[in-house]
Amino acid sequence: MSKKKKNASNRKALRRRRGSSGIDTRLPSAPSAQKAADDYAVAATPPPPRQEATPFPTPEKAYKNLDFLSSSAARSIRIQCELTEPAIRFRKHQINSTIVLFGSARIPPHDRAEQDLENIRNEIGEQPSITREQKDRLDHLRRLKKASPYYEAAMRLSHDLTKWSLDNIPQPQNRFYVCSGGGPGIMEAANRGAREAGGRSVALGISLPFEQHLNTYTTEDLGFEFHYFFVRKYWFLYLAKALVVFPGGFGTMDELFEMLTLVQTQKLQKYVPVVLFGTKFWNEVLNFDALVEWGVISKEDLSLFRFSDSVEETRDYLIGELSSYYLKTPGPDSREG
Repeated sequence: MSKKKKNASNRKALRRRRGSSGIDTRLPSAPSAQKAADDYAVAATPPPPRQEATPFPTPEKAYKNLDFLSSSAARSIRIQCELTEPAIRFRKHQINSTIVLFGSARIPPHDRAEQDLENIRNEIGEQPSITREQKDRLDHLRRLKKASPYYEAAMRLSHDLTKWSLDNIPQPQNRFYVCSGGGPGIMEAANRGAREAGGRSVALGISLPFEQHLNTYTTEDLGFEFHYFFVRKYWFLYLAKALVVFPGGFGTMDELFEMLTLVQTQKLQKYVPVVLFGTKFWNEVLNFDALVEWGVISKEDLSLFRFSDSVEETRDYLIGELSSYYLKTPGPDSREG
């Protein structure tokens, strides 16, 4: 008898032993199982024939109930999800260390800034006068063009740091990955630079009414969208081994000062070099010396960060610090003696 016919015969024999109830009558437990099956059958008796038949209730499981999961009562569960799911994904992709680049979502690439400014100038043309709206747009686009070199700087810095990590650190779990907030502007430049260097990068997005998606240079498996700002900031800081802060607004300032507070109070139990890129911007926007003069920070607190205006200087400084503290190897700026 062939193996196929033998298996079919065995299945028929098993069905005969089990009978219509599905119980194997050869086993010592058969009487007990049959009694349980009879009791289940009685308990599950459908409604009497004369009544209109109704299906048995099939309540939805709590973890599949989107109304519940979206409710205020389940907020702690949603927070836990935003803590746990990224951790699993980072572990899967061996992401243990990041170089975080912060900065404004409004700063465009230089060529786009020039094109937008040219468009409004062409629109105005030879008009004897311009509207208030046109003047506001013209002034705004001039400001963006002024800031646009920072987009190129962020992209170049991200490219160089990613290339250094790829070329010099063979083990993926030991590499440093550029991390951004996933949006446009400086964040886009960070992810774009990493991609152009042939590397992966992290994008920690946040759901906002006016920012509907991650930038197109995001590495797909390392793109996230958070609902809670504080959980997003947790992931910024938890993996960070360095921070470069480009010109930005409220969000950038929030992230910068939170990081500095954690470093100053030693709640962050690791070394994180902090670079403020764009000395002119930072000196115009923030007066750190005044904070010292008013006694609200100490002079020593000014050593928690440094200023830079050069991609090359920032790159070499970070490579040196990361190599020394995390790779235990000399960086490009190391000197003997």
